[in-house]
Amino acid sequence: MDGLVWKDLLAKFEEHLQAERSLAPLTVRNYRADLEPLRDFMQKKEIADFRSLDRQTLRAYLAWLHELGYVRPSVARKLSVLRSFLHWLRRKGIIEHDPIPSRGVMKLESRLPRFLSQEEASKLVQAPDTSSKVGARDRALLELVYAGGLRVSEARDLNLSDINFDTREARVRGKGSKERVVLMGESARDAIGSYLREVRGKDGSLEDDGALFVNRYGNRLSQRSIQKTVKRYAGETGLGSQVHTHTLRHSFATHMLEGGADLRVVQELLGHASPATTQVYTHVTGSEARRAYMAAHPRATKTIEVEDNSATSS
Repeated sequence: MDGLVWKDLLAKFEEHLQAERSLAPLTVRNYRADLEPLRDFMQKKEIADFRSLDRQTLRAYLAWLHELGYVRPSVARKLSVLRSFLHWLRRKGIIEHDPIPSRGVMKLESRLPRFLSQEEASKLVQAPDTSSKVGARDRALLELVYAGGLRVSEARDLNLSDINFDTREARVRGKGSKERVVLMGESARDAIGSYLREVRGKDGSLEDDGALFVNRYGNRLSQRSIQKTVKRYAGETGLGSQVHTHTLRHSFATHMLEGGADLRVVQELLGHASPATTQVYTHVTGSEARRAYMAAHPRATKTIEVEDNSATSS
């Protein structure tokens, strides 16, 4: 789909959400974020027009979202936003028929999320060449995403002032701008420290609110850049094209549970806020979470680097 056409339609849809439905700016922003994967899917499948969207294509889209690692509540939310968007397109005469049935819901497939083994996860986070500036940044990024089970948006929004090396904690902003504290082991702490010293020239206080992960121009890494970074290293290490940022988040949860962490602790560390799962949460103290994290996460303490047995190439 043409990028300008998409941008224009999305801008008009946002105007509709604000003017006619009186939605808050943050809600409108979330609507936009939930529609972004549709644009990527249409580009991937070379679908040039919304009129080409039918029920079969949308089922393929939902399956694709699952493959990317989106969990059922997230897919359901994207489907709800898509329903509103398509209904608006039909009202505007841009499409003739709404491919989503007005009654009932399209079936959401229940798939187990893809996760890496502990060895595969270590192989992925160790893939960047830390002798280069980009490699040092990417190593810090991958280590922190895996150490804290971060969503890609949470990694994107991290600021320098969010990192506390003394307590080995990072303050992240999750869904709905809800803040939580994630823990990081020695591997993540050391990788971030090296990146800040050697690439950012920062050694000591991190009191400013500048972005933690930046590109070569000093601008905050975009969500898409982070996703591409993970996919690139997954490809280079032979882990396949189906490894995404969310795969590391799933791997974090799986490895914590495999290491003996209580499910309540893992849920709190992940920052889940879905109404469908909130009822099972119980309060976990910071000390309990820290003890469980240090005991269960495979990279909470220094680990032996995975030996690369593959042939080197220039």
